[in-house]
Amino acid sequence: MGLSHLAYSIKKKCLSFKSGKVSGRTLGFTGKSSMWFALILGVLLLVSAGIAYRVPAKRIRRLGEKPIALSASLSEFPMEVGDWVGRVADVPSTTQEYMRDNFADDFLSRVYVNSVTNAWASVYVVYCASRPGGILGHRPGVCYPANGWQHEGTETVQYTSPRGRSITYLLHHFYKVPPEYDRTTVVSFYVVNGRVTSSESDFSGPLGRRPNISRDPSRYVAQVQISSTVQKSIEDALDGMVDEILDFLPGVDNEDSAGKPGRAVGGDIEKNDR
Repeated sequence: MGLSHLAYSIKKKCLSFKSGKVSGRTLGFTGKSSMWFALILGVLLLVSAGIAYRVPAKRIRRLGEKPIALSASLSEFPMEVGDWVGRVADVPSTTQEYMRDNFADDFLSRVYVNSVTNAWASVYVVYCASRPGGILGHRPGVCYPANGWQHEGTETVQYTSPRGRSITYLLHHFYKVPPEYDRTTVVSFYVVNGRVTSSESDFSGPLGRRPNISRDPSRYVAQVQISSTVQKSIEDALDGMVDEILDFLPGVDNEDSAGKPGRAVGGDIEKNDR
């Protein structure tokens, strides 16, 4: 029996109760029975909604198998930026699986070492355009504890880049308990359609979650993370590379790829197409 037919049968029985077309013994239980029928019907509707969602989601996944390409891939980001010299860093299999399942279209994962100070920092950038909201939930406060780190605290920092870009980022502190005695600090922020933000709420609404059917590369969410064991190393790496990273992402400096200003709409940032 199909879900729609079963739901119809339940509805018909509920109407029968209301019209009194039942025996006297059953009528005494009409209130309780109606409640149970309503509950069962609600569960069926939820199951139906889940099925209805999964079918187009699979179709969207098939359509999104070919990534939406940036004009210059993140793989082309220079290995040498000022005094910083990079090498490709391994991406954990769990991270690769997450990015594949959540429509990541491009990413950068490298370790940079400063040739003058020997400071080092890991640089991670992921670009999601096929389904911009796919990055939701993938953030240091979730992923680091899931991999054995203890969260010590998070600060919100207002920062101005060397080129004068205003950036608000989150500074996370993590540690591992003995016998590892390890510590790390992570800078993280997002870029949503060219605008820098530190909050997931800027792309967690319906507009941010909808798939990018038009395959417009300027409609996206990117996440930037820079981490190291020493906070000063992160701050130096941010100064040395953040403007170059933002240059690879469409519309940064509050303009989209056509040079139009962005605007905030209903908790999501989208382009102004007027």
